[in-house]
Amino acid sequence: MHYLFEPGLLGSGPVRTALLVGAVVAITSGVIGVFTVIRGQSFAGHSLADVATTGGSGAFLVGLNQFWGFLIAGIAAAALMEGIGVQRRRGRDVATGVVLGAALGAAALFLYLDTQQTSTTGASFTVLFGSIFVISPDTVPALIASGIVALVTVAVLARVLLLTSLSADLARARGVHVKIVGIAYLAALAISVSLAAVAIGAVLSTALLIGPAATALRVTRSPVRAMAAAALFGLAATWLGIVLAYDSYYWPPYGHGWPVSFFVVALVLVGYLLSYARRPNRNRVPRSPHEGAECSPA
Repeated sequence: MHYLFEPGLLGSGPVRTALLVGAVVAITSGVIGVFTVIRGQSFAGHSLADVATTGGSGAFLVGLNQFWGFLIAGIAAAALMEGIGVQRRRGRDVATGVVLGAALGAAALFLYLDTQQTSTTGASFTVLFGSIFVISPDTVPALIASGIVALVTVAVLARVLLLTSLSADLARARGVHVKIVGIAYLAALAISVSLAAVAIGAVLSTALLIGPAATALRVTRSPVRAMAAAALFGLAATWLGIVLAYDSYYWPPYGHGWPVSFFVVALVLVGYLLSYARRPNRNRVPRSPHEGAECSPA
């Protein structure tokens, strides 16, 4: 990787933008991903990622920035899933599945129309697998602001999120509006997924949401440490993936760089597999309401 230490890497505007956006995406996904794993809502995260495909392809069709399509579709789907689903896990999964099926049908139509309108598969590839090197600098402030909103939302709701994860009934008894908390959390989750979709595509965005968080929960003993570790793991995978994708332009076949999304997802997977190298702690406190206890997260 001899080109990495030349001025061209950090001297490139698209690379600097990619590193900045990658940092925002990794930190947001890592923090929110920890709550997603603890609450047992990985399926919801995956579903919102698929729904983002609908928003991104629809935005491209009408000439809008794809991020706004990802964001609007994700937040709308999050509110719908929480609104029509009951608080029991089975009810949430059914509601999620219904919304997901409808969204994927719309996505198929939009991607088809995109292809007919532009006579190219470039739009479909960007929506599905991302293109962090072509993000417009004008979009960066909106990405940063969205990440901050998601992180602040989770920070404010952290205690009640953990409480509703352990026992929704206990949370209600203490006066917590469980449905409102669920909607606010899913909105933050939708923002996180939308940011990841911009970086590595709607199809693969769940990798940054779940992978670093699951790895962090295996190697730490508290949610706070897990959030910090997940953010660092995600940041390392994203930045290293960007650097490798940049350098791959000089790999055979020369002049054809490899996708950033491939490197990021591969590094996330390697990190998760390496977490199994640690000796398991038999006295480990369950970090999820589905580990060692039967309960229904909100």
